[in-house]
Amino acid sequence: MAGHRVFGMPFAAIYPLYVQKAERKGRTRAELDEVLGWLTGYDEAGLRRAVEEGVDLETFFARAPGMNPRTDLITGVVCGVRVEEIEDPLMQQIRWMDKLVDELARGKKLESILRT
Repeated sequence: MAGHRVFGMPFAAIYPLYVQKAERKGRTRAELDEVLGWLTGYDEAGLRRAVEEGVDLETFFARAPGMNPRTDLITGVVCGVRVEEIEDPLMQQIRWMDKLVDELARGKKLESILRT
């Protein structure tokens, strides 16, 4: 996993950018938290704690209460790469998160984002 700078990025640096992106597109922090919770198992308090503690993305995903078993349904392209073809498990988790936030910002219905 060495060599990927993104792994060491603090979740606290990424989360506010996700909030801004969602809110700029008319979505709410609560919707963002629901999407992140669906993916990782974190509740609102867990997300806040990860921000406050300044954990990096590697730790954020390592401590995730439970990755959703339906992540195989997350498909598409992020940064020019198909998320379902990413070999590094941590990079794939990060890109899944990016993909879901992109879908939220694009106005997709929560039911569709949460693969229900």
